[in-house]
Amino acid sequence: MVVKTDPGRSEGKSRAATPQRDSLESIPLLQSLSPSAREEVERACQWRRLAAGEQIVDRNSDSRDVYFVVEGNVEVINYSGNGREISYATVPAGGYFGELSAIDGERRSASVVAVTACRLAAMPPKAFEALLARSPQVALDVMRRMARIIRANNEKIMDLATLGAIQRVHRELINLSRRDPVNPTGWLIYPMPKQHEIARRAATTRETVARVLGQLMDGGLIQRKDKTYYLNDRSVLEQSVARMDTRHADPTT
Repeated sequence: MVVKTDPGRSEGKSRAATPQRDSLESIPLLQSLSPSAREEVERACQWRRLAAGEQIVDRNSDSRDVYFVVEGNVEVINYSGNGREISYATVPAGGYFGELSAIDGERRSASVVAVTACRLAAMPPKAFEALLARSPQVALDVMRRMARIIRANNEKIMDLATLGAIQRVHRELINLSRRDPVNPTGWLIYPMPKQHEIARRAATTRETVARVLGQLMDGGLIQRKDKTYYLNDRSVLEQSVARMDTRHADPTT
């Protein structure tokens, strides 16, 4: 992903003002708040618009704001020691990010980039702390989300320790697949992410992803029609992942 930056601008600087009302009604985390309490949160935020590809947060930045994604999608990314870009997660409209630095006061642990045009609300850390202190339900929801992140990261660490690159690509294809609404026993992936996006999620190279997809299509396990990939036998991918045999790890790992 190409990141557009402007050294003369501060992190996530606001674009032109919008006539839209600055509302956080679409943020599930804040649904338990009364209208007046949510309006107080809205007043504490700075409202920003960013174009697709713009960097919102730089890893190791000393900013502490929590961001609510009102419109658009953002991606949380980091980099390996050799400079390979790794995707941690995509945060869609309604989600939020940045709470870790707001809570522990440490630097950012990852970068965040706008995938699409975005409208964000940035809440200062002190205001976020005050929100957690006076709203037990919000605090509990934040803790539950952190628990989910820890579990997901534990799974990813296990994948990196026990799976070869080919198996990690298989895992991402399984994660991306959904039930076929036309064929209840079938699975499909729509829309199929670009190969470099799968590579970031699987912590491997685009060339490895291209090779794995080619092998699966040649073997009849995946069929492509337009922008949809049909998994003709998802169980084969599941068995590949379940073996967790590092003796056959791909050399491109």
